[in-house]
Amino acid sequence: MRRRWNSINDWLDHRTGIQTAVRQFLYEDIPASSGWRQVFGSIAVFLFLTQAFTGALLAFNYAPTPGDAYNSLRYILTELTGGHLIRGLHHWGASMMIVVVVLHMVQVFLWGAYKKPREATWMVGVVLLLVTLAYGLTGYLLPWDNRAYWGTVVTTRIAGSAPVLGPYLTRLLGGEGSVGVVTFARFYGMHVLLLPPATILLIGLHVFLVRKHGVAPAPGDDLLPKQKFYPRQVFKDTVAIFIAFVVLFVMADTSYIPRPEWYFLFLFQTLKLFNGPMEVVGSVVLPTLAILALILTPFLDRGTMAKVTRRTLAWGIVVFAAIGWTGLTVAAVKTTPNPTVAMQIDYSAPTDWMQLSPAELAGIAYFRQENCVSCHALDGKGGKVGPDLTQASIHKDAAWMIQHFKRPSAMMPGSAMPPIQLGDAQLSALAAFLLKLNPNNATALQNAPDFAVQGAVIYQDNKCGTCHMINNVGVKVGPPLNGLNKREGRHWVEDHFADPAKLSPGSFMPPYKFDKKDLDNITTYLMSLPDV
Repeated sequence: MRRRWNSINDWLDHRTGIQTAVRQFLYEDIPASSGWRQVFGSIAVFLFLTQAFTGALLAFNYAPTPGDAYNSLRYILTELTGGHLIRGLHHWGASMMIVVVVLHMVQVFLWGAYKKPREATWMVGVVLLLVTLAYGLTGYLLPWDNRAYWGTVVTTRIAGSAPVLGPYLTRLLGGEGSVGVVTFARFYGMHVLLLPPATILLIGLHVFLVRKHGVAPAPGDDLLPKQKFYPRQVFKDTVAIFIAFVVLFVMADTSYIPRPEWYFLFLFQTLKLFNGPMEVVGSVVLPTLAILALILTPFLDRGTMAKVTRRTLAWGIVVFAAIGWTGLTVAAVKTTPNPTVAMQIDYSAPTDWMQLSPAELAGIAYFRQENCVSCHALDGKGGKVGPDLTQASIHKDAAWMIQHFKRPSAMMPGSAMPPIQLGDAQLSALAAFLLKLNPNNATALQNAPDFAVQGAVIYQDNKCGTCHMINNVGVKVGPPLNGLNKREGRHWVEDHFADPAKLSPGSFMPPYKFDKKDLDNITTYLMSLPDV
């Protein structure tokens, strides 16, 4: 049996050379000083493979058109088995890959491993860093939500500010006029069709150059005996990859949604330092000079190799760059305005609540206030004392339900439910919400964001529906409020509440003196209303 197996191996190796190639790869000589600092390259390759695999899984269920992209992402997150985890691995893997590639570049820079004859290896690494950042830029648009849209608007405007090439770059990115179908198609094409094969070719070239010139030894290492890549370095790479995957898996399984453009915040903050004609300095000139400095590093530093502890200038540059990047990023975070409506809404979750009337949405507030779920279940989740409120068989009309809320035992003899101490309008809103419930929307409606629920309560309490319409419910005396965010800005709405006659001459709408919290809730609610 062993002879036959050896014969098969010999035949396969003779025809393909796979075994010989693997043997040469594993048993290549590396410097005695090689160790944990060299693991970042292997982690970066692993993360790229993870991104390619999870990206392919997402592509099987993703609709790459502006009209369907967002809904297909919702399907992946809410209905596809393992969809939330797959998307989390891909999302967090993008950020983690950038971190690891940067750490790899920093390690090479500090040890001076870019010096002769490894100049080309370093330059290919710089291009790989830029390609990794390009993944973040092109993938940012693909969820096709408000945050992605406006982030891409900024990106195309930065590209358009480049001297001479600006108009051509804008046209290439499809950003002429506005971000739309052409922009989406080109970003998707670059993200899926151009960047992956370019990355594979660059990684192959990078590994070839590393193998050709060998791992850079530490000064004085030439006199020490070499070690083999396998088993010690392979073990360290494997452990590092395992740790990286555990960290990635934990992050992918969390429900926290970060700002995916965090690694570009420093650039946006830099733009704030240059206004008007000088904006091109922050958007084009400085980034271009930084990239050129990285590429030309091997030719600017042509000194002999020195121990990492003696590379004072290199350490100074890294520390200065880290402080600058951190300072600009922190400044960008601190100066970022309060989250917009789009950022407060989790568009990856069901948004059925957006289609409710103000009364039905306010009913959710009273449902929560009375803690009805402690006795009643919604689609099988909740208390078991009373019936499941999503079952159509228990639904009565609104008039019966209001009487039941007031006198439970009279309407249903033997009921242990206490009377609900709310006004008729509030009870009517609660009844409207309960009549809207069914097994398909129960969880989505119950999890409506608090700002929308409280905003609807304020809307109802102030009888705004006697003049305005929301989702085709109300009286059309004043303008319909759906799509308000496309007609007016948030500050205009807030000022209009305080002094309607000033902003809308001839308006007979009375001024409203809301406190800060109520003003924020009702304004955010109105600004979140979709078009109808």
